[in-house]
Amino acid sequence: MYLEFYGLKEAPFGLTPDPRYIFKTESHLEVTATIRYAVEHNKGLVVVTGEVGTGKTTMLRAALQQLGEDVLCVYIFNPFLTASEFYEQLAAEFQLDLPRRVSKTELLSKLGHLLALRHAEGLRSVLIVDEAHGLPAELLEEIRLLLNFETSTEKLLQVVLSGQPELHELLNRPSLRQLKQRISLRCDVKALSLFEINKYVRFRLKQAGAKNVNLFDNGAIGLIGNVSQGIPRVVNNICDNALLYGYAAGAQVITRDIIEEVIETLDLAPSGRNHQVDAFDDEVSSGL
Repeated sequence: MYLEFYGLKEAPFGLTPDPRYIFKTESHLEVTATIRYAVEHNKGLVVVTGEVGTGKTTMLRAALQQLGEDVLCVYIFNPFLTASEFYEQLAAEFQLDLPRRVSKTELLSKLGHLLALRHAEGLRSVLIVDEAHGLPAELLEEIRLLLNFETSTEKLLQVVLSGQPELHELLNRPSLRQLKQRISLRCDVKALSLFEINKYVRFRLKQAGAKNVNLFDNGAIGLIGNVSQGIPRVVNNICDNALLYGYAAGAQVITRDIIEEVIETLDLAPSGRNHQVDAFDDEVSSGL
């Protein structure tokens, strides 16, 4: 509805993980570099964590796009699988030629053979499990067993576990200490910093075709920063609604008043101010 009014070619603040809209912060570069290094050097198990809405899935997909055609990636995003369902999906994604009924032993044998063949040809295989903080301990143990596919020097299957910070607590369970010992690399997707929020909004407007990337004034940006606390998903939701409200009001620029209305409607008002909020207000008033 508001695209033509604000000179946009497409909606700039969608909630789907579109790699074209990745704002490359230091955190993003760290995550993609870590995944690429792990895959290229057969490091085995990598753990990626981040708060809800920080863009973990988007970063994972962007990292996959950089890996090249010699890398076969299997992506599992449903943590609520039984062990048998997990192996069924694994077999389907790796395109294993299996009879309708097959034992776990036969499936693992076929998978091991495929991984060995790919490794011998200089090809790499990656399993990415998203929402891993929701995995039952039993399924994490099955993933640990997959890491046993290896030569004397290299892992045949690279595994990336991605999830919320609760994944750390899960991996600290005594029953999962064997899996934890196999973690070769860790990285954390951080929320946007105070300065980055300001640049993030303008970046997404530019990506969507805006000729004027200053559609949000400093007061609006400051309040968005206060409420979102740097979580991109929350920033997107506020900004998308703000453009809709601004269009309805005929406002050429999104002001703090419009953001306040959006926040009230979405029930996002913070319970209290903190040091980070005050610091952001200071930066905005100084003319970010």
